[in-house]
Amino acid sequence: MIETKTNDLTFSTLDKDAGLKAAIGTKPADVIGTISDSALKGRGGAGFPAGFKWKLAAEAESDEKFVICNADEGEPGTFKDRLLLSDFADLVFEGMTIGGFAIGAKSGILYLRAEYTYLLAHLEDVLAKRREENLLGENILGKGFDFDIRIQMGAGAYICGEESALIESLEGQRGEPRNRPPFPVEDGFKHKATIVNNVETLCWAAAVMSKGAKWFKSAGTEQSAGFKLLSISGDIANPGVYEIEFGTKISDILHMAGCECEKGTPCKVKAIQIGGASGICVPAKDIGRKIAFEDIATGGSIIVFGQDRDMLHVAKNFLEFFVEESCGQCTPCREGNVVLLDGVELLEEGKCSMKYLNELVSLGETMKVASKCGLGQTSARAFLSIVKHFKDEIMGREPISV
Repeated sequence: MIETKTNDLTFSTLDKDAGLKAAIGTKPADVIGTISDSALKGRGGAGFPAGFKWKLAAEAESDEKFVICNADEGEPGTFKDRLLLSDFADLVFEGMTIGGFAIGAKSGILYLRAEYTYLLAHLEDVLAKRREENLLGENILGKGFDFDIRIQMGAGAYICGEESALIESLEGQRGEPRNRPPFPVEDGFKHKATIVNNVETLCWAAAVMSKGAKWFKSAGTEQSAGFKLLSISGDIANPGVYEIEFGTKISDILHMAGCECEKGTPCKVKAIQIGGASGICVPAKDIGRKIAFEDIATGGSIIVFGQDRDMLHVAKNFLEFFVEESCGQCTPCREGNVVLLDGVELLEEGKCSMKYLNELVSLGETMKVASKCGLGQTSARAFLSIVKHFKDEIMGREPISV
């Protein structure tokens, strides 16, 4: 079952709140220095350096500051944050508290995906226990540091995973991306300095403070330090949440999840969608590529497609999702996804010429640079990569007779 992790996670080995105790036993600048030295990058997909984000917020002139945990895990095929919230909630809140200490915030908000309502009671219980243990509230662990956390339910929209749209939703507005700059580290929630970090990022921040920057940086690659959680699903024997070191080959990840393909035998895998609907589709011939910011970055979703999967249907499924989830604020995303979906339907009917397909590809490339936020900038990626690697398959449809 995908709800259960299927290999051992580093988080299971950490002493409870060791990272928080180490953090508040030093100075905020030292905490930011440790996070920066670890080279921890955001685990939500964007890969922005966590230490630098915290540094900007700490230096921002603001009479009030906030820490927001982005638990709006809406990317199709991603469920690793759900596992963390279920099994490692203490660690999530520990990471938020460390972030609050580092930037000088007294308030934290966990923005919880609407579909995760069933986790709310559990998370509130964990928060209550942490207050009883003096790990939240006033004068935490007797160090003169005040910080508390509340939970706010999300609005049920994919766009709210984008940090500025999330902040708009927190403030009771329609979930739409803000114009940037200014960025949330200067002008965020209630127009105060705010850091927004993914659930997994905050867990690794707590782990770094517990085990040290050198320990974290010893894993991974030069440009992609540390570990990554992956949500693996689809046509694979053992779907679940797996922990890897950055730099791990896709082939090794597939074998970890139950792919039994050997050299010289036909592979049952046709393609791997990495990064969810907004990611790229990698054909089986390229499974020697690596999960890393310098090769293929991902927020955590890996969907495996077997040989019998229709890749045009896969592209259509993703585009239907984006047509539904676009906030409609900018034209490239609002109109572009509809045009791409119409084009896929023409392909299904055998009525799309190669010339028009090339025009659709050009439109997709334009959307990547002209859309306002990450949704529109990445919504064409799956379509583009499927056209690139499976053009013969998607162009080989027989026209539907009327």
